[in-house]
Amino acid sequence: MAKEIHDEVFRVEMVKSWQEDHIEELYRAGGWWEMGMDKRRIDELIQRSFLFAVAIDISTRKAIGMGRVISDGVSDAYFQDLVVLPECRGKGVGKMILEALLGECLARKISWIALIAEPKTGDFYSALGFRPMVGYAPMLYAAKAMPSSSRADESPASESSEKSGSSGEIKRC
Repeated sequence: MAKEIHDEVFRVEMVKSWQEDHIEELYRAGGWWEMGMDKRRIDELIQRSFLFAVAIDISTRKAIGMGRVISDGVSDAYFQDLVVLPECRGKGVGKMILEALLGECLARKISWIALIAEPKTGDFYSALGFRPMVGYAPMLYAAKAMPSSSRADESPASESSEKSGSSGEIKRC
């Protein structure tokens, strides 16, 4: 079992499953639960994460915070979905979750660790060793923004092709 981080009131555990209602409540608290999401897939989400940490109120055994890591387990890791219930914020719970996840990644010799911080959370992450990646921009796939493929000849191969002189010979990269 992974190392636990705890104080007298809260404990952080690495888990492979958790009560779906607790996790749904945390996703809602983060503003990340979308209509149509199927809470029956929460267990699968937890299991397929490289690491999934849950902060637990020791007296009630209720999940009051969570965070997860997406990783290949060798070189790179992305922290995702770090959230604490509003009534439990400001008590060090988020820091406990982040430190537990960091400790697990570093113990596995994963040293390239990144995240996308939400607005107004930069100071929290900076205090724990994260720095902005100057010159890089986070990108999100948005299927609605993709142009329709109306021209069959606009493949990456044809975009990188060049015609050579007047012979019509095509050089490919």
